[in-house]
Amino acid sequence: MEAARRALATEGVYLLTAPDVRARLDARAAGGRWAAFASHWDRLAPDPYAAARGGRRLRRCGQFAVTPATGAIRPLDHVPFVQPDRSNPLYVDVDRDFEPLTPDFVADPVLRALLRLLGRMATALDDRTEWKANVHPFRVLASADGDGQPTPEGRHRDGVTLVSSLAVARHNATGGESAVHTPDGDRLLAVTLTQPGTLLLGDDRATLHEVSPVRPLDPGRPAVRDVLVTTLVPA
Repeated sequence: MEAARRALATEGVYLLTAPDVRARLDARAAGGRWAAFASHWDRLAPDPYAAARGGRRLRRCGQFAVTPATGAIRPLDHVPFVQPDRSNPLYVDVDRDFEPLTPDFVADPVLRALLRLLGRMATALDDRTEWKANVHPFRVLASADGDGQPTPEGRHRDGVTLVSSLAVARHNATGGESAVHTPDGDRLLAVTLTQPGTLLLGDDRATLHEVSPVRPLDPGRPAVRDVLVTTLVPA
């Protein structure tokens, strides 16, 4: 993990493999904890803001306080999601009120372990004692007559310190390549998050990111891309 922290701090991006991540989350087996964690994506709610722009996306959101030194995780009150200034041109000055995480999701031990891991990684970028984590589970859907758009805003920053994407599931899907760039446009990393548990980390202050459209492999069935996006800012 120290090598990962150093690389994140110096290069602005790091990819943790699925076996490493799932071992650290105590979710190695195909069933058990990981299956229970992934099942939360079957209870996401429609994203009305994406639907208004023609997108097909399900999501929820939640906020937590994370203390890396002690590993303490504390849920915060549910409030509308406000995109930081100058980060998402699609939703300038728009407070988006998404459905909250379910109580089972909030209490999930895999989520709690992930937040502790991300809190430790974030201290490589800024040595804060407490972080606020915004947790966004996404399910992007695509069909033969409509691509799925994980990042309809295009290449962007989230206006945070640490940004992360955790692969959860992927069915009948092609595309969905995650790319991280320097502010000058040089590509630092491009990867398709296909294996559940793969975790992409980025220093959001120093990089920009985007995800290519998702399309179905079999046009007769929908494509599904399940990802957990978690961002951290100093509390």
